[in-house]
Amino acid sequence: MITLIQLQPGITLRCCQDSRFKQGLLSFQFLRPMQRQEAAANALLPAVLLRGSQEYPDLRAITLGLDALYGAGIGAAVRRVGDCQASGLSMTFLEDRFALPGEQVFAPMVDFFQSLLLHPLLQDGVFREDYVESEKRNLIAAMESRRNDKTVYAMDRLLQNMCRQDSYGIPRLGEPAQVREITPQSLTAHYQALLAESPVELLYVGACSPEQAAARLSPLAEALGSRSGQPPVQRPFQDAGGGQWQEAMEISQSRLCLAFATPVTLGHTLAVPMRLMNLVFGGGMMNKLFQNLREKMSLCYDISSAYHAGKGILTVTAGIDAQNAELARREILAQLEACCRGDISELELTGAKEAMCSSLRAAFDAPESMESYYFSAALSSMDMDVPEYTQAILAANIGQLSQAARTLRLHSEFLLKGEPK
Repeated sequence: MITLIQLQPGITLRCCQDSRFKQGLLSFQFLRPMQRQEAAANALLPAVLLRGSQEYPDLRAITLGLDALYGAGIGAAVRRVGDCQASGLSMTFLEDRFALPGEQVFAPMVDFFQSLLLHPLLQDGVFREDYVESEKRNLIAAMESRRNDKTVYAMDRLLQNMCRQDSYGIPRLGEPAQVREITPQSLTAHYQALLAESPVELLYVGACSPEQAAARLSPLAEALGSRSGQPPVQRPFQDAGGGQWQEAMEISQSRLCLAFATPVTLGHTLAVPMRLMNLVFGGGMMNKLFQNLREKMSLCYDISSAYHAGKGILTVTAGIDAQNAELARREILAQLEACCRGDISELELTGAKEAMCSSLRAAFDAPESMESYYFSAALSSMDMDVPEYTQAILAANIGQLSQAARTLRLHSEFLLKGEPK
């Protein structure tokens, strides 16, 4: 059960009291509309904040400070949920009840975090140039690593083309060209703007009651002060028109990616049946795409589908030989048509339900996965609690899955065509 507390105007605390774990978790996120001009700065800022503060001026001092807090951990967190980019820090720490008698961890951890967030190490009033340049290199390397994974790269290119007028086409971390343009001065100015105006989302998972957590975080909220900015509004998919795109690359295996658009998004009556349909179609362990294209017809090396519920997009990606592209495409559409007709067995439906319920239970096996679940649910306005969500899964029938499938229309295609080296 999640409890929502407004610490200050624009500063929200969500608490999940759970005493099963030895560690508590606290995440702090600035909420920003996903915008091309600031995506890279939002992604870079947490990493620079983690390089040092006035009290903890370098990585060694930060490590020693965390060691003194029973080996607590802190890391950068940059996420995209629909039209929102969330960037900040996430902390894990020993629950107070497991510390030595008379010692606390939660309250000192909040003080430690406040030092990093509000009192960064500056040089002539701006972030240190060596810290900024070092983290810029790390961020660009992370971006470029996606190009090395051809499955990820092809899917990125598909969504960038499909969503060229929608924020969902903006890479989560921004783009290398944007990173290169960042200076210590521009990043400092952006940081100050976030501190002054950006809505803040805090999420706590641990044994403390919501009232106790709020009391320990109130000094941080008061130091930040109220803010007038509003959390980003999730918008329907901004359709700029579909198409077919192709790119050649010196790789042995080609990647075929298809994207389907649907009005079924979070909050729609068919949202749960659409998730189940996706598992039957290409997202589950024994799905139609794998069983037919891979096992029966040997048209691909691998194949899977994914449902992007916040935007109403379903994607398919397959590793193929280039000469099989058109045949694979036709068979993918044939398997979707089978779902539209209701050609789904009770065994397939039961397997999808079991997989979805298992995934939901697994989300509550650790503080990190719980935080991720509740954070995404909050920003996507998913208002079903877990028992209600489970009941909706179990109640879904083949007719609803078929109805969900019939809302899908082929929108965009991308082929990363392998060429001999």
